[in-house]
Amino acid sequence: MQTVSPRDRYEYTSRSKGEKNWFYFAQVYVGYPPRPYFLDPDTGSDLTWLQCDAPCVRCTTGFHPLYRPSNDLVVCRDPVCASLHSGDYTCDTPEQCDYEVEYADGGSSLGVLVNDFFALNLTTGSRMSPRLTLGCGYDQLPGASEHPLDGVLGLGRGKSSIVSQLHDQGVVKNIVGHCLNSQGGFLFFGDDVYDPSRVTWTPMSRDDPKHYSAGPAELRFGGRSTGFKNLNVIFDSGSSYTYFTSQIYHTLLSLIKKEVNGKSLNEATDDYTLPVCWKGKKPFKTTREVRKYFKSLALVFASSWRSKVQYEISPESYLIISSKGNACLGILNGTDIGLSNFNMIGDISMQDRLVIYDNERQRMGWTPANCDQPPKFRSVM
Repeated sequence: MQTVSPRDRYEYTSRSKGEKNWFYFAQVYVGYPPRPYFLDPDTGSDLTWLQCDAPCVRCTTGFHPLYRPSNDLVVCRDPVCASLHSGDYTCDTPEQCDYEVEYADGGSSLGVLVNDFFALNLTTGSRMSPRLTLGCGYDQLPGASEHPLDGVLGLGRGKSSIVSQLHDQGVVKNIVGHCLNSQGGFLFFGDDVYDPSRVTWTPMSRDDPKHYSAGPAELRFGGRSTGFKNLNVIFDSGSSYTYFTSQIYHTLLSLIKKEVNGKSLNEATDDYTLPVCWKGKKPFKTTREVRKYFKSLALVFASSWRSKVQYEISPESYLIISSKGNACLGILNGTDIGLSNFNMIGDISMQDRLVIYDNERQRMGWTPANCDQPPKFRSVM
């Protein structure tokens, strides 16, 4: 993990190709001496955990050897432990904190909390290694969207998240953001990497304290309302794709099919990369080649009682090109994976822009950006 100023930190993310999809990972150094691990940067969950040799009962294939846990166990009554349990939980083993986290795709991690060093390099040339709480995961079940990573980097709103812990130690402001593109990108903590006057801001939802949600939204297609309003929308960097509830998904799919009908595209029924794919007269190489056949989506949020802000999702932000050269729809049916009434914006629809989660002011923001390089930093006053 590297930093951009004494107040703010970034880490590079890379993109790797799995069997059916691309996914992002962040390289994080943990322990003493610090060792590298590839973690899934996830704004949809709080706890950071590593697959752990405790020993491991069930572990999936990762990029690095299993994490060797420190001997610094988190006690059961620690505030971070309490944040991972509901209500008046019991402490059968007071000297340690057991945890279990489950994800929307059916994956899970079970383990124990430990404290260990996270290496941070400051742009001043110095280094700091705060001791943070993470999960030693010794029993993992892979989900439907399994990625071959060493664990999860929790960037959510809860007390156990990395940004919350750094904030509680006075290291950074409670702000996290990311800039992703087809090649990789970067993550950052703090507020010194962007000009807030150039960011489109909207309040976080007060009805959903667990997720990064921008509140009720209207869905538009090609500039026209789809009739769906007051949507509950969360932003989740741990999800490769974007999900809508079943009714919205099927309506949107019908609109898209109607739009591309008769435009030199045919459904590629022999391509199982994603549920719906289209093929042209010859294989496509990039989404830019097919954007002319599709229209943009937009989520319109009421940022105040008299103004609205728009989050546009261009065709490049909801299509992928499969290995067969077909254009596949990266919007999926969230009801099928048990998302209930949630609509989820995933990585595919957050590319080529800076997305900021400002927990200090309870607001979210976005702005177009070049994610190839970390930004030039504002002066620290």
